[in-house]
Amino acid sequence: MESQLPLALTGAAVTAVATGIGALPALAAHRISERGRDSLMGFSAGVMLAASAFALIGPALALVLQGRPERFAGALSVGLMVLCGAAFLHICNQWLPHEHFFTGREGGLSQTRLKRIWLFVFAITLHNFPEGLAVGSGTGSHSLELALPILSGIALQDLPEGFVVAMALVGAGYSARRALGVAMITGLVEAASAMVGYFATEQVRDLLPWALAFAGGAMLYVVSDEMIPESHHKEHAPHATAGLMIGFVLMLVLDTALG
Repeated sequence: MESQLPLALTGAAVTAVATGIGALPALAAHRISERGRDSLMGFSAGVMLAASAFALIGPALALVLQGRPERFAGALSVGLMVLCGAAFLHICNQWLPHEHFFTGREGGLSQTRLKRIWLFVFAITLHNFPEGLAVGSGTGSHSLELALPILSGIALQDLPEGFVVAMALVGAGYSARRALGVAMITGLVEAASAMVGYFATEQVRDLLPWALAFAGGAMLYVVSDEMIPESHHKEHAPHATAGLMIGFVLMLVLDTALG
């Protein structure tokens, strides 16, 4: 059987590049108003809500329930992994050493605010890992019919994810160049996990639904506990809500269009 390593390498590169391309608009964002920041944070929350539901938890359920006569047990196991992902991020929320990310150039930003932003970035990175596994396991399956839809769908999702990460950091006071660099690093994590998925296809195939559900729970925790309260606590709540709705619908349409 012909090796799919070139396709796996291409998939890894595409996922990394797509995240960087999505983050490029941050270079033009020298300053952003508080209303704009809250709107973008709401948009980010909507994107992540849709990604959690349609790109992570939904596929995890489909994989677990495939060929199972007992659907309740399968759904319960996925639900427990969602809660495990949320519990993991809750622990990170309590113990994450956010001072490691403080460079002294963020002005009057509080450490709590910085911790929230970096929890968000960390959750995006965690979300990218199972997506990379999906790309790698798809290419390792030696089936182009399976690999190409996964690759194209995840790459297109990476575009708004890169934008969301970069703009969240810009809104928190980081330079546009540094925000772009962090967004690209999250893409590199996905590329690395794609190669892990390729070289361990059989093992990853068994673990993939649990990794997807775990990441989905982590994303839901950050959206509910950090992003929505952060974007709605001042007078710009209507703009944040509009951003959330637009982000959610955008990812819903993209996910449906890509099958």
